[in-house]
Amino acid sequence: MAIGRRDVPAPATPDAGGGLLARPAWTKGLGSWLTTVDHKRLGILYILTSFTFMGLASIEAFIIRLQLAAPGMELVSPDVYNQLFTMHGVTMIFLAIMPLGTGFANYFVPLMIGARDLAFPRLNAFGYWVYAFGGLFVYSSFFLGGAPDVGWFAYAPLTSLSNNPGNGTDFYMIGLLIGGIGSLVTAMNLIVTIFSMRAPGMTMMRMPVFVWMILVTSFLIVFAFPPLTIALTQIVFDRTFGTLFYVPEAGGLPILWQHLFWIFGHPEVYIVILPAFGVISEVIPTFSRKPIFGYPVMILSGIFIGFMGFAVWSHHMFTTGLGPVANTAFALTSFVIGVPTGVKIFNWLGTMWGGSVRFTTSMLYAMAFLFMFVIGGITGIMLAMPPFTAQATDSYFVVAHFHYVMGGGALFAFFAGVYYWFPKLTGKLLPERFGQWTFAAMFIGFNMIFMPQHFAGLMGMPRRTQTYEAGIGLEIWNLVSTAGTFVMGTALFMLLFSVIYAFRNGTPAGNDPWDARTLEWAATSPPQHHNFDEQPIVTDRDAFWAQKYPEASHGDDGSQWEGMDFDAHGIHMPGQSWYPFLLATSIFIAGYGLLFENWPLSILMLVVLVGATYGWAFEGVGGHHVHPDDGAEAAGD
Repeated sequence: MAIGRRDVPAPATPDAGGGLLARPAWTKGLGSWLTTVDHKRLGILYILTSFTFMGLASIEAFIIRLQLAAPGMELVSPDVYNQLFTMHGVTMIFLAIMPLGTGFANYFVPLMIGARDLAFPRLNAFGYWVYAFGGLFVYSSFFLGGAPDVGWFAYAPLTSLSNNPGNGTDFYMIGLLIGGIGSLVTAMNLIVTIFSMRAPGMTMMRMPVFVWMILVTSFLIVFAFPPLTIALTQIVFDRTFGTLFYVPEAGGLPILWQHLFWIFGHPEVYIVILPAFGVISEVIPTFSRKPIFGYPVMILSGIFIGFMGFAVWSHHMFTTGLGPVANTAFALTSFVIGVPTGVKIFNWLGTMWGGSVRFTTSMLYAMAFLFMFVIGGITGIMLAMPPFTAQATDSYFVVAHFHYVMGGGALFAFFAGVYYWFPKLTGKLLPERFGQWTFAAMFIGFNMIFMPQHFAGLMGMPRRTQTYEAGIGLEIWNLVSTAGTFVMGTALFMLLFSVIYAFRNGTPAGNDPWDARTLEWAATSPPQHHNFDEQPIVTDRDAFWAQKYPEASHGDDGSQWEGMDFDAHGIHMPGQSWYPFLLATSIFIAGYGLLFENWPLSILMLVVLVGATYGWAFEGVGGHHVHPDDGAEAAGD
């Protein structure tokens, strides 16, 4: 679709759009966003939606911390508190941080590999809409009987109808089922894109580290989400149709949920953190003005982490009575997985060592990531020891560890990515000096919130508690932790202000403001619809750097591609479509039909789903051809 070669026959004239709904051709306005299949627009939608959900999760966390500022607070009831910490966890894991990585992947993977879009543009749009509707579905629970209140990992039998008769658990289960569809199709789309649409000369070992990490992450999603889907479906069946998968009185096994959930749940940690590793691996070399140190080892470490991510799930279950053999085995695998992660840390330090480091805001976030992720890694090794976990499990120590990995690690890495790639997204620079003040507030606020939680946890403060006793030494840690939310909240507002200011008054960035190394910087800022006027040719790792500084390149000279006109017949760009949005909408509404056991509505949405699928299949090729040489675009539909 996107990469045509001279020896390939001219593309067939696109179908005029004889499907149920004609392909729209809006270039602006709401309709253009609802029907877009452009990977850049969908990437922006992912990023904006992720930050919106992150804002909601931050509000929930702020209320939680206010409630715990002092013993005996009555700001929210225990029931509401349960809903808040559940929704905070669900939102940050499933709706904010993980999709933020997907948003960056959507926008930058095609650019980094020299492609014009993802392999399946309509499937990409469908993946986004299903994710967004899945999040809306879960959040609509606040207005339809109450939000989930079973924690983000929703252990059985707490989720049984007898123990939890409200609708909150159903919103959790069905909402995650809906959102999981989006994650799976997007992961498969990225895998096909990376394998089949790389620019000429871009071998696998010339791909940017970010693309490699997205590839590994996509495989993790493909293999990790099915166990979660099975577990969620079993709970839905137990609650809706009276099956007995997790009912111990009938011979069901509640611990089966824990196994299935953590077979998904631990790879999920790497699904979140590997894209963050990829971001850091682009930021640090650029601002150190050195190629990444130990590229092959970085790639192998990422692959090894992906494999080992499926071999450590039971370290979340040390206290469930698995026995010494199982506990020892999973403790050892948990130690082992720290090795490739540690290798990456040394690789990043090695990249900075001897480099000409520029302390931009993006680089500061990247360096903070190294510091805080190491803290999270060290406490993770502590929790990999069963005797220690027996003491610290379900305490605030675990909360602190988890947040240093997911917040100090992944989130700070993505903030580095925001400052790094914002100029490419918008053509404007975020204000650097103000950004460094924002970073300082973010760093101080984060550590004020979560560092004291280590000590509160070691002193015995349980997680998910709505209050605690006075006079047992927990007051100071909780007060400092709550004070930190004001500092970090201020930093988040400063970041939001920076983005708005840069949109309106930002300094023009140019195409390559950082003197960067990878192909996305060869495109205009922001990139054109077709990304590149000419098909990029890759002659070395760090493809754009090799173009700019051929004297520093050790790759080939690209002579094998000379004389080849890859876009002789024009660049075929995909056309917009209503069907991804319509299909996702039918699944979204069908979710309410299932939850409220409104079978006519469910059947109606099933009919719409089948009809939309049929329309999608027979919609025709669509799209148009771009001829950058003569500045012409040929309409195809």
